[in-house]
Amino acid sequence: MSPVVRPFPRQPRAAGPLVWACILGTTCLLLFLFQKILWLVVPFILALIIYYALLPAVLRLVLAGYSVTAGASLVCFGAFLLLGGALGLAAPWIAAHAVSWNEWGGRYLAGGVGFVLGSLSSLENSFEFLAQAHLTDSVRKGISDFSANFVSRNLAGAVMLAAAWLPSLLLAPFLAFFFLRDGRRFKKFIIHAVPNAFLERTLYLLDEVDRTARMYFTGLLKLTLLDTLTLALGLWSLGISAPLLLGLVTAVLAWVPYVGSILGCGLVVLVAATDFPGNPGMAYGAIGLFILVRLLDDFFFMPMTVGRSLHLHPLLTVIMIFVGGAVAGISGLMLVLPLLGVVMVLGETVGQVVNDPRLQARHSHARRLRHAAVTGDLQ
Repeated sequence: MSPVVRPFPRQPRAAGPLVWACILGTTCLLLFLFQKILWLVVPFILALIIYYALLPAVLRLVLAGYSVTAGASLVCFGAFLLLGGALGLAAPWIAAHAVSWNEWGGRYLAGGVGFVLGSLSSLENSFEFLAQAHLTDSVRKGISDFSANFVSRNLAGAVMLAAAWLPSLLLAPFLAFFFLRDGRRFKKFIIHAVPNAFLERTLYLLDEVDRTARMYFTGLLKLTLLDTLTLALGLWSLGISAPLLLGLVTAVLAWVPYVGSILGCGLVVLVAATDFPGNPGMAYGAIGLFILVRLLDDFFFMPMTVGRSLHLHPLLTVIMIFVGGAVAGISGLMLVLPLLGVVMVLGETVGQVVNDPRLQARHSHARRLRHAAVTGDLQ
């Protein structure tokens, strides 16, 4: 009786535990390394956002008969000219309303300080040890010292930090232009270095990496929209002024994990405390609303938008967010999901190539044919 021979599977096998262990380990290692070169990673991400925003316009010009270089040049020039014109038109209006904005900011800041001091006074009335520690007086003195030294210390540090990051951020539009102009050349450069047996998988890999990055940024915009609508609806039900604008600003600030969320919560509390100075319950309600939205964001909205765009399981999405924060801090929280999506595509494709005996046999056969062709006349 002849032995049963199993045919090679036509469909690539799914990634196994070893491949996924390599994917997660590589992601953590890259997060740690990227934290050391954050000055280059941040403009690179901003350049990718600009690239995916301008790419449809460049493709339209290419289909209309323009070359890729001409299309990228025209689109980038038009986009930056439009942005510069908008900033030029907005500058006089901003300068004219600077004084009123200063008064507006001082009013909301005073409302927030009054809310904090009132809450501390209530705590002192409820707990004797806080009253003996004179907590309200200490906080009031700390706020006064902070206000007195803010311009000389904090503002100067902020200006120095902005000056240090400005050259790095100006690199983003420069990178975006070359992504648009030379992206196809880079793909061809990679394809020419790949053996013919692996050409199909390499084309698939490049397409999947591009799709993963594009879908991540699309998911991020969907997440921002969900956060804006949820916060705006909650703030409107509480009766807080400008709920849609406040929800949008808070949702954009949440792009920077932890720090952005704290700033957004502080902004919501300032507005609630100023709109209802005699009702601290409204400020507490705003804090509760913000915490609720953050929980929905971490456990429902993000897995449904960013995680689904990257085809990640919701459990893996939540776990990797915490792992990214533990490995690389704030930068790890921002980079973990797009980096995991790209590494996942690379790892699964490499795993399929290594575990596919048909591709390995084709590659070995091609090497033998090339060796025979080169050494045939040397016999």
